[in-house]
Amino acid sequence: MDSSKSDLRGGLPPIPFWATAVATFFCVGRLKPGPGTWGSLATVLLWFFAISRIPVAHRAWATIVAAVVVTAIGIPAATLVARGSRLKDPQFVVIDEVAGQLVALIGVPLAWKTFLAGFILFRVFDMWKPFPIRRLEQLPEGPGIVVDDLGAGVYALLVMHLLMYFGLLNK
Repeated sequence: MDSSKSDLRGGLPPIPFWATAVATFFCVGRLKPGPGTWGSLATVLLWFFAISRIPVAHRAWATIVAAVVVTAIGIPAATLVARGSRLKDPQFVVIDEVAGQLVALIGVPLAWKTFLAGFILFRVFDMWKPFPIRRLEQLPEGPGIVVDDLGAGVYALLVMHLLMYFGLLNK
């Protein structure tokens, strides 16, 4: 009898530790209820403190780089976890919320009002999934898990910057 992990998991391919750690955002995705909301909240709080240590002139670029890196690592991690769990979009995978939430915070001033608004707007667009976000979910595996949240992040980003432009979100 072969005692490989695959056999112990009923024929499922083994999921590398790094993929599970990244996809669940270091187990934040295991929190209940609403793991996606917990993933977004953890991102907002961590990014608020991380970006406070970055010079103001570099914050927008730092947020863009962070979103790109999270996406680049998150797509393969989400793919491996989805394959290993045999779920199209496992709820405990929240790296997509991390990437989308970061997009929503690009160029946003470091203030509790703007970060709270970014959090709320991202969650609204992530749950609502206006056109064409719902179509992006149809992409296979990791891209289908992550890219729709990037779309929600773009919608949130646009609304955030409109609110700031019209002075509705003052520091």
